[in-house]
Amino acid sequence: MTGDVAVLGAGMHPWGKWGRNFVEYGTVAARAALTDAGVDWRDIESIVGADTVRGGYPGYVAGATFAKALGWQGARVTSVYAACASGAQAIATARAQILAGLADVVLVVGADAAPKGFFRPAGGERPDDPDWLRFRILGATNPTYFGLYARRRMAVHGDTVDDFAQVKVKNAASGALNPYARYRKRVTAEEVAASAVVADPLRLLDICATSDGAAALVLSSMDFAQRHGAADAVRIRAVSTVTPRFPTTVLDLPDISTDSAVAVQPAPETFRASIARAAYEEAGIGPEDLSLAEVYDLSTALELQWYEDLGLCGAGEAAKLLREGATALGGRIPVNVSGGLASFGEAVPAQAIAQVCELTWQLRGDAGDRQIEGARVGITANQGLFGHGSSVVAVR
Repeated sequence: MTGDVAVLGAGMHPWGKWGRNFVEYGTVAARAALTDAGVDWRDIESIVGADTVRGGYPGYVAGATFAKALGWQGARVTSVYAACASGAQAIATARAQILAGLADVVLVVGADAAPKGFFRPAGGERPDDPDWLRFRILGATNPTYFGLYARRRMAVHGDTVDDFAQVKVKNAASGALNPYARYRKRVTAEEVAASAVVADPLRLLDICATSDGAAALVLSSMDFAQRHGAADAVRIRAVSTVTPRFPTTVLDLPDISTDSAVAVQPAPETFRASIARAAYEEAGIGPEDLSLAEVYDLSTALELQWYEDLGLCGAGEAAKLLREGATALGGRIPVNVSGGLASFGEAVPAQAIAQVCELTWQLRGDAGDRQIEGARVGITANQGLFGHGSSVVAVR
């Protein structure tokens, strides 16, 4: 176990399709987090930016971009990129700086202005890039992968298209209560079934959109929090950013083949399960201690997989957990009470930070109509391309 860091402030820019620069969204979120923390920008000692690949420069200079937008004041600056895990990497970097004594109070920001449609690789010919290869050789866009994963769950565990639809119904009901969500409308299973097929068996409403949006956090040492009058602040107790283990025997995005297990036995757990285990071990907790989870629901089927990877149930039991209402608001272990990506859409550098914003508000008791009574411990899961693990544990 390592030391805690305090979450003094959380802020977001509402998600949608606003047609403006990502810097504007990130600045709004940053100022909201600073106001929430009661900390002046000039007192921030370090700023960590989760990069957007649409920043206009090959170096993706998000940290310095936000520092400039807020007003140069001499703070240490860092920029990180780990695809969808960028936000968690930014939180991990800020936490490491605080625990190392390099900074007492750090601003973490992620923002994006996403393209229309599904995400695609950057331009150019890159035959050694597995992400490029799956698009150009196989035509395996992200929705294709989501559909294949859903088919695997149907074949291996007996999940049904109605189970997938019920995930969307659950998340839309919570998203309707979230002022930052892009989609704030409840849907029915019949509406999911009637939406266009994108990658059979998944319909349009089974798959998350791409969005503009931003999220920010102000993190500090526990000593700073106490001096600041926030001794009882929400604390980040673990950040898991582990990589897969050889061999990998289950196909995972963006890889288009698996490693052979002939010479080396597979690990006892999958990559995603190892992300959660590392977070639990560092935090000194288990799934039985959780009050809520915010997970990476790129598709409805992938949310079900996270139930199992987080240890909320056994292998093949995710649909049963869903049907029992355990993962709904008011259930035994609510999942994605923010509304999830189903209600927000993807703003890649911001989404792992947004998950921690939701944990923060829930653990404080500030989540309004979607508040989980007595919430004390929460976990996030947000896997990034190319083997970037992403999980954060927050406690109160």
